[in-house]
Amino acid sequence: MATPKRDVGPLARATHDHGGIVVGRVGRLLTDLEITGSVPPGPAVLAANHFSFLDPLFVGVAVDRFTRYLALDELFGRSRFFDWLTLSLGTIPMSRERAPLGAMRESLRTLEQGGLVCLFPEGRRVREWGENAPKKGAAWLALRAGVPLIPIAISGTEIVWPVDASRPRRGPVRVWVGEGWDPDSYLDHVDPATAMMNEWFEWMNGHLGQVDRDGTPARA
Repeated sequence: MATPKRDVGPLARATHDHGGIVVGRVGRLLTDLEITGSVPPGPAVLAANHFSFLDPLFVGVAVDRFTRYLALDELFGRSRFFDWLTLSLGTIPMSRERAPLGAMRESLRTLEQGGLVCLFPEGRRVREWGENAPKKGAAWLALRAGVPLIPIAISGTEIVWPVDASRPRRGPVRVWVGEGWDPDSYLDHVDPATAMMNEWFEWMNGHLGQVDRDGTPARA
């Protein structure tokens, strides 16, 4: 399908400036929300795990800065209102079937302007951590732009609104924001992007539960 038009207009900024307050309050009302860590000033690539439709909302509350999210273009085309709203909020559509060159260019432009771009390296919502091996797009983007890669672990959204549920329910949610990694420290590796995502996986493992790279529980 054709990639939808990308735009960051007044609605996106206004939603962050005012809607974030509402989302944060509602999130704390509907969940026992605990946030550890913060994102420093300056451009960065955020890489979070993905259990639920709610994950971008909780990333936004934890980060408390305007953030652009990459979303697969297969999500678009079903509802003109959804397409308009999602794109107006600054989402960057990305193709699953072909090289996402346009999405990468738009992401690099956002980072060059000092912004934040968030990716979900698992590629889709999963029922449990370790179900999908991480893709290297977040690391590639951080390396290409020369900006930190910041890991974000989200626990609890797999209970509050899991993949196979039609509506959310109350439950505890915890978000950890990592310190971030300088891409220059990986340049001496044979495959810097793989090395960076290996570290992302291990960091996430420490917060979400130990599993091996194939998704099986790690042995003690």
